[in-house]
Amino acid sequence: MTHRSHARRYAAIAAMGAVAALALAGCSGSSGGGSSDAPQDGFGAVESALEKGGELTYWSWTPQAEEQAAAFEKAYPNVKVDVVNAGTGNDEYTKLQNAIKAGSGAPDVVQIEYYAFPQFTLTDSLLDLSGYGFGDFEGDYTASTWGSVTSGDAIYGLPQDSGPMALFYNKAVFDQFGIAVPTTWDEYVAAAQTLHAADPSKYITADMGDAGFTTSMIWQAGGQPFQTDGTDVKIDLQDEGSKKWADTWNTLVENQLVAPISAWSDEWFQALGNGTIATLATGAWMPGNLESGAPDGAGNWRVAPMPTYDGKAASAENGGGGQAVTKQSKNAALAAGFLWWLNNSDDSISIFLESGGFPSTTKQLGSDEFLAAEPEYFGGQKINEVLAAAADSVVPGWQYLPFQVYGNSIFGDTVGQSYENHSDLNEGLVTWQDALVEYGDAQGFTVDK
Repeated sequence: MTHRSHARRYAAIAAMGAVAALALAGCSGSSGGGSSDAPQDGFGAVESALEKGGELTYWSWTPQAEEQAAAFEKAYPNVKVDVVNAGTGNDEYTKLQNAIKAGSGAPDVVQIEYYAFPQFTLTDSLLDLSGYGFGDFEGDYTASTWGSVTSGDAIYGLPQDSGPMALFYNKAVFDQFGIAVPTTWDEYVAAAQTLHAADPSKYITADMGDAGFTTSMIWQAGGQPFQTDGTDVKIDLQDEGSKKWADTWNTLVENQLVAPISAWSDEWFQALGNGTIATLATGAWMPGNLESGAPDGAGNWRVAPMPTYDGKAASAENGGGGQAVTKQSKNAALAAGFLWWLNNSDDSISIFLESGGFPSTTKQLGSDEFLAAEPEYFGGQKINEVLAAAADSVVPGWQYLPFQVYGNSIFGDTVGQSYENHSDLNEGLVTWQDALVEYGDAQGFTVDK
């Protein structure tokens, strides 16, 4: 995945206010036009619709969208796809939710990040594709990404990319200071202490507090702080995994061993290039961002498995998303056909990967060509072997909140304060939990903690 711009906090709050207000109504009936029942026509109806043709609207902010749509139109000349960039992340979600509320104006096919899928499935806004035979595609995707677009037997989309986490590290810095690549988080903390003591201008990583990073790290630690069953929600940001991560990361935050540099800023990329920041624990979509944003680091960076708490392989997803068919689509079978081609055909996936995307499909993750790639930026290392292995070791069982977009938007006001004050992250997590419980209760969810 190429990095998406951070969405504005107030747009997130506005979007989630609308989502939560519609959530309970969405559970009791359909929303925004279209039946709440899944189609039962099988994949034959999809193939017939592709042959017959028609017009579709596709909302996406990916840089590959236009090229993919053009290739699709070449393969299916009777279909016209209008690609619309309705905004990135929360900006798009706000417009989509407004269209759902109005009952018209939603696209046929829409891009949605994994963490945001629950808010739209809960409001009954996305078409269940199981009746079109999409269940047959389960084996084509990694378990974690498939789980992010499904709920029970319902299939609400197809995965496009994935972000299994790995440790990106500056080998030149490690070699200079005699630091071994850490395999456990205890070793990672020790490396942070060694590095900063030897050269106070260098840091093991940069982290000023980010909700997506935090939830991924809790996920990797085995935490399951969010559990959702319809409108029944349980939040426990002091479960074993949450505390395990916070207790470990506290050593870095409280002792100011992480660089006070905002991620994705010019200063951040400069620090990645000149060795000020020595590692990143992040998603598998990062290589292209390093190559383009931190060219001075060429040849120095490598990729290793994520450190773990017990030395056994464990990863988590960090970023990524897929596409869905909205219930407002007036040509659902054709929209399903475009979605199938977009995220399941070799031609489309090749376009996506050539532009820096990281696959969610098992075929591409296991291909000899993909695994054999030796990018010069990473010293000729076969980094995809490490990243593909990370996809296989994603810890199962993770769930997001049905109001996760709102939850992420208030992270800076809660956990972020622990970062700013170099204080206990557990206290910040408790404050975040209390705010999430209060919000969920106010919006009509039944929230337990």
